[in-house]
Amino acid sequence: MRFSNTFLDDIRDRVPISNVIARRVSWDKRKTNVSRGDYWACCPFHGEKSPSFHCEDRKGRYHCFGCGVTGDHFRFLTELEGLSFPEAVQQIADMAGVPMPLADPVMEKREKERGSLIDVMEMATQFFQDQLQTANGARARAYLRDRGLTGRTIETFRLGYAPDSRNALKEFLAGKGVSKDQIEACGLVVHENVPVSYDRFRDRIMFPILSSREKVIAFGGRAMSADAPAKYLNSNETELFHKGNVLYNFARARRAIQGPGRGDSQDDNATGTIIAVEGYMDVIALHQAGIENAVAPLGTALTENQLELLWKMVPQPVLCFDGDGAGIRAANRAAELALPHLKPGRSVRFALLPDGKDPDDLVRDDGRAPFDKVMSQAKPLSEMLWSREINTGKFDTPEARAELEARLKQLVAVIADENVRRHYQQDIRDRLNAFFQPQFQNRNNGDRRGGFNGNGNYRAGRDNAGKAGPKSPSVISERLARSGPVRGHQNNTALRESVLALTVVNHPSLMIDDYDEIAAIEYDSRELQRLWSAMLGAAAAVAGPHLTREYLTERLEFEGFGPLIKSLDQQVRNARLWIATEEAAMEDAREGYRQALASHKRAKALRRQKIELEREIALATEAGDGEAIVQLMRAQQEVHFEGVRLENQEAIIDGFGVLSGRVKGAANH
Repeated sequence: MRFSNTFLDDIRDRVPISNVIARRVSWDKRKTNVSRGDYWACCPFHGEKSPSFHCEDRKGRYHCFGCGVTGDHFRFLTELEGLSFPEAVQQIADMAGVPMPLADPVMEKREKERGSLIDVMEMATQFFQDQLQTANGARARAYLRDRGLTGRTIETFRLGYAPDSRNALKEFLAGKGVSKDQIEACGLVVHENVPVSYDRFRDRIMFPILSSREKVIAFGGRAMSADAPAKYLNSNETELFHKGNVLYNFARARRAIQGPGRGDSQDDNATGTIIAVEGYMDVIALHQAGIENAVAPLGTALTENQLELLWKMVPQPVLCFDGDGAGIRAANRAAELALPHLKPGRSVRFALLPDGKDPDDLVRDDGRAPFDKVMSQAKPLSEMLWSREINTGKFDTPEARAELEARLKQLVAVIADENVRRHYQQDIRDRLNAFFQPQFQNRNNGDRRGGFNGNGNYRAGRDNAGKAGPKSPSVISERLARSGPVRGHQNNTALRESVLALTVVNHPSLMIDDYDEIAAIEYDSRELQRLWSAMLGAAAAVAGPHLTREYLTERLEFEGFGPLIKSLDQQVRNARLWIATEEAAMEDAREGYRQALASHKRAKALRRQKIELEREIALATEAGDGEAIVQLMRAQQEVHFEGVRLENQEAIIDGFGVLSGRVKGAANH
């Protein structure tokens, strides 16, 4: 049975070659790097005592530096285990969980037709190459020469020229015996909604686009005329070409990082990774400058499939964008595209070019050095997201800081891998703590008093050097520890959290206007965290008008939250906070919700201040800075009184709806 190349490529991509080989060898622990998919063992094909047999998952190949054997999944099974090729295919397909294809005359015919279309695309490529060297191609040759491309580079990338004619290519192919249907199937002519088809590419420099097997499957064409409707034009979608699944220069770049010893390089620009740039000319200019591991999407934003192609080659590709506004926006889109698909050891980095420059500009005059410098400054994904968010405005108020924190948490919540998501959440907490950390400035030229330096570390002043400061007071007063804002996170469900949650459960129409704010609420109670997640999921499943209390409570009870809702209801009724109950009028419920939310946010802010003050008092005590301790104690006392005031303010909510006269059925309570 003949297997299609598409099927063989698919099952090879699904099964790491290390899984196939591991059944016959023991990996050397010293040389093997599992996170990079890089494995070493003693060769199973010949006897040896030191490991010289090497396989790499990203290449899907093995090679022994001792006896010279090399191959892929199928060759390993046929040569070492003696399987026939169909048996080897069957075994890999089973490991991939993919059914073997049935003998299908239609599919076999389709594969044969694909092969004939590949032949047609090769004819078209040769035609365009020949046209570039004719008198008609003189302007195109001059353009490429002005862009600094050598004849060797033009030949390497098989650049060509489509003459300014409606029928030149069509007539050439017809003269070679190519049928009208084949020409149309290759996307070489425009044939829809026109009486007579005509050449799709006219008066354009032609860039052949290759498949992973290095066959021409499409073209990109750059217009020579300034009046052309589109500066760049790609082939339309065909049996051979699906734009979102292809990267320009993919096969050549993959080959560049697969040279002997190259996979271990840490030099991004040499061979250690793949660099994704924005256009054809960027790739070609970099190649000419000696940077052969660059690829590009085909005139559109990076797609998920293209990102997966990058990850198949390397675990951490570098995405390179122009430093202007459009480039920054494209980088941000790519960052959000990558987030859900991150895995341990799999991420992306970002290199931003100087404003107004592209890779071609950087390497044309001064060679690769300026581009190498840009690559050396590539940022990890976490840094890219952080820089974007903190450059959106000022954070001089608690509300602004809370908004920043909420945005960052929403961003990383989409990461599917639990471990990666947890580490991103920790990274955000660390960055926020450092960003919002108060810095004590030296107001007296830094000679008499201690303070914190730019790194947040305490530096003792000369007056305090060698002196023991007063004994550290209790880090937090007993009364403050008992206050609601500080105590709230220790109890299962603080009253303010119960009011906030139950108000929204009983009046879900609040989510229609304030969904983003409500979705960002963070509860200290684990039970309420689970309830909130289930409630938001239920709300997202229906349209606004159908989001009723009856629907929501039915869903929540079905998911096992009935007892919790009942206990919340009893808690708020015992406290006579009628605005959280289902009987409250909508106006009262909204006002109560806003007050409860403000109280909730303030309680969290007080808790952060408390923790920060504890840390600073401890540092001041260690440094023996009595003056700083006194100041910090005053601040701590202010936090305490603020907590008391907050508790007193919460009592105002009690009975709000009753006094307003808008509670229905209040007499029953």
